[in-house]
Amino acid sequence: MTGMKSTFGAAAYGGDGWSARETRHRDEIGGVWANCGIDSETAPLRSVLLHRPGRELAASVDFDAVQMLAPLDLTRAQAEHDGIADAYRQAGVTVHLVEPEGAASPNQMFVADLIFMTPEGAILARPASTVRAGEERQVARRVADLGMPILRSLRGRATFEGADALWVTPRRVLIGRGLRTNCEGAEQVAAALREMDVEATVVDMPFGTMHLMGMLRFADRDLAIAWPRRTPFAAVETLRACGYKVAFLPQEDEASQNRAFNFVTLGPRKILMVAGNPDTQAFYEALGIECVAVAAGELAKAAGAIGCLSGVLHRDRA
Repeated sequence: MTGMKSTFGAAAYGGDGWSARETRHRDEIGGVWANCGIDSETAPLRSVLLHRPGRELAASVDFDAVQMLAPLDLTRAQAEHDGIADAYRQAGVTVHLVEPEGAASPNQMFVADLIFMTPEGAILARPASTVRAGEERQVARRVADLGMPILRSLRGRATFEGADALWVTPRRVLIGRGLRTNCEGAEQVAAALREMDVEATVVDMPFGTMHLMGMLRFADRDLAIAWPRRTPFAAVETLRACGYKVAFLPQEDEASQNRAFNFVTLGPRKILMVAGNPDTQAFYEALGIECVAVAAGELAKAAGAIGCLSGVLHRDRA
């Protein structure tokens, strides 16, 4: 006999002192978990995740090898990136930085591809290219350090990049299937969304394109901007069924190198876009969109701009 009392009735075993956790996971965002999550593309933006490019851009001298469009000048690229971060801060958006331990990948700055945020936390991407394999680990570490939940990562042969998924309504997401997101990836993301009572509409991307983000952007809860002759028919059909006006770009030259179209919505009818695209900016303004323009021409040589660079972590709920 040890003299130890029975454990029956102790709080640890469900006795009177036991405190049951009965709240939903989603209701613990902003409490147990840090504020995060989105369920729209246009509600006021609260926080983003960026990676300031560094010496890894030296690899752009062999731009095809790292899947860029031209060599980048590091000093100019960093100055532009700093300008984007400053523009976010001036708009009241909190900027978090992912700073990998050791050498970063040349494409690490394209954070939007590496994460897709939901109302309950992040779905971690699995990039399609061997050049970018492992970048998601750096984002996972930073998101976890910020106290934000990671709901799932992808497995098997699934590939998925965050720029291939867009919120149409709080109950509907478009997923683009193509070069960067394959069938398995689309299905695994759709399955995770179904657990949140969110339906996914999977649309096929045109051959020779990169991401759904490059075909379709949202300026307000009832206004989408689409690329003519590239945006999937099913995507436009879905948008119109959900009450959107779909406005098509009238001037494709300014958008062709991921510049004028590659914007981030700061809030309803207010966007952060690449400067130096007067025709497209005038088009946006004619739609009642307020444009905050910052330089990103050097960064665009890497085959992306403001939208691709910005991992959206938190918006107000739609």
